[in-house]
Amino acid sequence: MKKPEALKRGDKVAIVSLSSGILGEKFVSHELELGVKRLKELGLIPVFMENSLKGLKFIDEHPEARAADLKQAFADPEIKGIISAIGGIDSYRLIPYLAGDAEFVKLVKENPKIFTGYSDTTTMHILLNHLGLNTFYGPAFITDFAEFEPEMLPYTKNAINYLFEPTSPLKILSSEIWYDERTDFSPNAVGTKRVFHKETRGYDVLKGKGKVIGELFGGCIESISRLAGFKSLPENCHKNLSEILKSYPIFPEADWFKNKILFLETSNEKASPEQFKAMLLCLKTYGIFENISGLILGKPMDETFYEEYKVALKEVLAEYNFPVMCNLNFGHSFPRMVLPYGAMAELDAENKSLTLLSLTIKK
Repeated sequence: MKKPEALKRGDKVAIVSLSSGILGEKFVSHELELGVKRLKELGLIPVFMENSLKGLKFIDEHPEARAADLKQAFADPEIKGIISAIGGIDSYRLIPYLAGDAEFVKLVKENPKIFTGYSDTTTMHILLNHLGLNTFYGPAFITDFAEFEPEMLPYTKNAINYLFEPTSPLKILSSEIWYDERTDFSPNAVGTKRVFHKETRGYDVLKGKGKVIGELFGGCIESISRLAGFKSLPENCHKNLSEILKSYPIFPEADWFKNKILFLETSNEKASPEQFKAMLLCLKTYGIFENISGLILGKPMDETFYEEYKVALKEVLAEYNFPVMCNLNFGHSFPRMVLPYGAMAELDAENKSLTLLSLTIKK
């Protein structure tokens, strides 16, 4: 796997709209302005790729333009990092334009760069990992850098520092507070504080004992289960995805997951417990749970269905002995940590801890 260089103050970072084109709409111009301000405060120079601000309709109708932006970001030697604007639902449509482009494949291998995002960006993480690049399941431009509070959420800001100054071993601690999702995204909400709660659970061990070590891999369960065959998309979309994966099999075979620590989280759609269980069963049928050494689950947004998801996990994973730890701060909950794909990590069920043991960034 290729390790990207750590970010430095003064580096240029590309902003790409790989799924939703909302960043280009006038009604989020205040978020665009705020995100630029925050990146500059971190010492970074944001560069918006050619098509990233063309709006919802254009981005929806032109997956090839989205792919071209990502390709250009890897091709530009001045770009040192790439940040996903936000998630969405259909970044899988980019796969043929990227995995099927020999020049793009070569660029990724020869020009490794920091790549971060979450949610539907999971599919792009899996594609880039398939091509041999270590990436980072973490903050996105709109949701994190453009946070409306007077400052970025402290836990998230501290996590982002890992991309500048990676250290190992690194114990990733639970945030002492967690936040509700906002209901007002208008300009009037800029500068307002989120509703927050004291964290009372910490990391919540559902089952298993002892310590396990493995490489981190995962993402949003909606995206991963679709790649594994779960039919959650409209029939025509699912058929298209199935055909794409036949030609470009970017999702690993079941035995590839041997000794991996799988991280999963649920999206802002707040899947019902029944849907969540169905997605878990899809991954079980695929053979993933037969191979992994441990599983960590992100805190669901607003803690919706927290206990119900635990029941589903217990039922689906009853026959396995690997440790399962819930309530970690990644994915769609706030605040957010950074999880490096491919990093060796230790999941300690006895002490309820997660520790990064290796670096996937060049200092």
